[in-house]
Amino acid sequence: MKQYIVSGMTCASCQSHVEKAVAKVPGVNSVTVSLLTNTMVVDGNADDAVIIKAVEDAGYGARPKEEAVQHASAKLEAEEDALKDRETPKLKKRLLWSAIFLVFLMYITMGHNMLNWPVPSFLNHNHLGLALTQMLLAIVIMIINKAFFISGFKSLVHLAPNMDALVALGSSASFGWSLYVLYEMTVLVTNGTANADLMALYHDQLYFESAAMIVALITVGKTLESISKGKTTDALKNLMKMAPKTAVLLKDGKEVSVNIDEVAIGDIFVVRPGESVPVDGILIEGSSAVDESALTGESIPVDKNVNDSVSAATMNQSGYFQARAVRVGEDTAFAQIIQMVSDAAGTKAPIARIADRVSGVFVPAVIGLSLLVLVIYLFLGETMAYALERAISVLVISCPCALGLATPVAIMVGNGVGAKNGILFKTSEALENTGHTQIVALDKTGTITAGKPEVTDIRTADGISLDELLQTAVTLENQSEHPLAKAVLKYASDNDMHAEKIEDFTIHAGNGLEGKSHGETIYGGSVTYITSLMDVPQKYIEESEKAAADGKTPLFFGKGNQYLGMIAVADVIKADSAQAIAEMQKMGIEVVMLTGDNERTARAIGMQAGVDRIIAGVLPDGKEAVIAELQKRGRVTMIGDGINDAPALTQADIGMAIGAGTDVAIDSADVVLMNSKLGDAAAAIRLSRASLRNIHENLFWAFAYNIILIPMAAGLYPGIQMNPMWGAAAMSLSSFTVCMNALRLNLVKIHDASHDHALHEKALPDTTEEKVTVAVNAVNGNQTACPIGDASCNTNVINDKKEEENEMTETVKIEGMMCMMCEKHVKEGLEAVDGITSAVASHDNGTAVITTTKDVAEADIKKAVEDAGYKFVSIEK
Repeated sequence: MKQYIVSGMTCASCQSHVEKAVAKVPGVNSVTVSLLTNTMVVDGNADDAVIIKAVEDAGYGARPKEEAVQHASAKLEAEEDALKDRETPKLKKRLLWSAIFLVFLMYITMGHNMLNWPVPSFLNHNHLGLALTQMLLAIVIMIINKAFFISGFKSLVHLAPNMDALVALGSSASFGWSLYVLYEMTVLVTNGTANADLMALYHDQLYFESAAMIVALITVGKTLESISKGKTTDALKNLMKMAPKTAVLLKDGKEVSVNIDEVAIGDIFVVRPGESVPVDGILIEGSSAVDESALTGESIPVDKNVNDSVSAATMNQSGYFQARAVRVGEDTAFAQIIQMVSDAAGTKAPIARIADRVSGVFVPAVIGLSLLVLVIYLFLGETMAYALERAISVLVISCPCALGLATPVAIMVGNGVGAKNGILFKTSEALENTGHTQIVALDKTGTITAGKPEVTDIRTADGISLDELLQTAVTLENQSEHPLAKAVLKYASDNDMHAEKIEDFTIHAGNGLEGKSHGETIYGGSVTYITSLMDVPQKYIEESEKAAADGKTPLFFGKGNQYLGMIAVADVIKADSAQAIAEMQKMGIEVVMLTGDNERTARAIGMQAGVDRIIAGVLPDGKEAVIAELQKRGRVTMIGDGINDAPALTQADIGMAIGAGTDVAIDSADVVLMNSKLGDAAAAIRLSRASLRNIHENLFWAFAYNIILIPMAAGLYPGIQMNPMWGAAAMSLSSFTVCMNALRLNLVKIHDASHDHALHEKALPDTTEEKVTVAVNAVNGNQTACPIGDASCNTNVINDKKEEENEMTETVKIEGMMCMMCEKHVKEGLEAVDGITSAVASHDNGTAVITTTKDVAEADIKKAVEDAGYKFVSIEK
């Protein structure tokens, strides 16, 4: 993809002509031109010189966007330069000088002729002198606004007329007719047949003021349009201004200030309170509260401690810290945000194609219609002056610009609003289509849930204090690397509980932990393990079963032969997940949860979150197939964060990546949620719908304006005759109105669900009666969702796939799995073995069902299980 800056475009017709000219170049696969940002994006292998020549032959200018710059800061400056408003200052200057001379012209034509205001004696009752003065003033104003004539007639020469051609023709026709009348007046004077009444009659047919007023009023409109267009890119320009320019590095124990481009990966940089973070890094010393609103839109500072990550352009609110650079230049999260927003501005939404098709033929059609109006009125016996006035009015009132700007200004403002709130749409098409979502498919881990186990429940045995239970747990778990142990340790740390010295520490794979503290043996582990060592009252076992049914992993602890209590750990749902899902449902969207977890865990999380349907046991390559199946019922948005979500994100109509997810997931997505909050997914849909509604309003105005006023200008409405000057005034305001309407998007409250409603088009009904289904996975991503407990469905699917693909399934008996994180480790280890296409692990059953395409040695399977940290028992064919 190559980007170019295009000069000379003034309206939607210009945009259309440039696109058509470049599209004809051999080697160009696609081309998108943005009138709003004056940029062109070309996909293909054509040379720059050939593309630029095609643009120049069409009557415009082009130059490559500065992408070959050596440093990120230089590239950022090039981006800023491309967005710099150069037109508004020029237009303001033209408008000022036009207004000065127009005052004198209108004083003569309106003030003196109609209101009998005084004029110098040498012009009083001197019709010829007044006409000559009007002509001279009109010439000056037309020269001031010569850009219209240069651009307009140039486009006519290239047989690609634009809006400027309409203005130039209208103004020139008015001036030409007035010049003809002026010559007729000189003939009367020369022949000696002039008298006051006859001269006054001719004087009333002069349109010098119209010739000047047309270009002056269009300049007013162009100035207002330019100012409002500039505001639509404010979000992107403000983002660029936040980019840090310098960094303070720690070299040989000294602090050295350097240009941002000199920072390299591995460098140690320091940040003081009130300073912005220069690059992405990891804290190695100190702590602080960092304002990350530039990235996420969240104004509440985030606490940062050693080993936490910090991002470029975020602001250090308090505390001095040192950090190691991990991403610099174009690789920082902030630089990628700017690139995404900038790239989105250069793309074109599908709805814009309607206006593009109309704009491509609009100006020639208007010129033809103007000539037709002129001929018809002359045929009907009207005077040349009357017919010409109608024809000129048709020319100057027609406005293709409003059509061309209707979509891009709304898209640009919508993208800006999204960026300010941490929602990044990669393309205009993504912004348009997100609002059409009918089904949302959510990955569970990291999307609905936090993706990190947390302590959810603590139940002490009768007569046991909370401190005694916690102290025993933290002392044991401090020696373990298990994810569940980390959850217990974090909870203990938050409650100022620290591990004590332990001796004879032993890990019983698949069961639990054992050690001695203060001369007493302490135990921790699964229900089965602890109940084999000591008597546990039935009520505590029932509590553990209830916790397991809720998707939690119960851990029992004991000392000697005494049961101390239970700590339940689970991957809990995020604080806003249930509310976000409810908001989507209120918008008429069906919400489906996809997970590789077993049915019990999936049901527990799904019920808490309030989703409409749960599909459990989904393998990574199966998510894509589930999305394809859902697409048969409606437009699907997939939301995920992991590498295993990438195929599904690509398959879906819209892929949304949680910002804290993997780079692969973010690269595969159409929309990136920087906040990692599911509530932003609902906000993205809301913003898309508001943007699309704004586009529809703009298009309606643009079409209605032309449909209503062109016939009025042609004199088709009885009793209404429009002066060309009023036509020019109306034209000048049409584009301005469209731009101002687009700016209303800045007022949209994208997190306010009070006005949500369902779209008319909903997804086709789900024929599955069961809320929870288990996905049966097969090769090539083919996957079927079967109701829970329907053994015949599962068996049939598996047998069919075996026959079609010659696959084999084997069940591996494993000890040591205690939770879903254990399942994940076993699954990843087995799927890394050559010949194993998929693995479904279950800590409840102590098994992993593997699918193979060839014989896999038992030793390889055993090694994979043991490398994952668990005990291999046997294989059942």
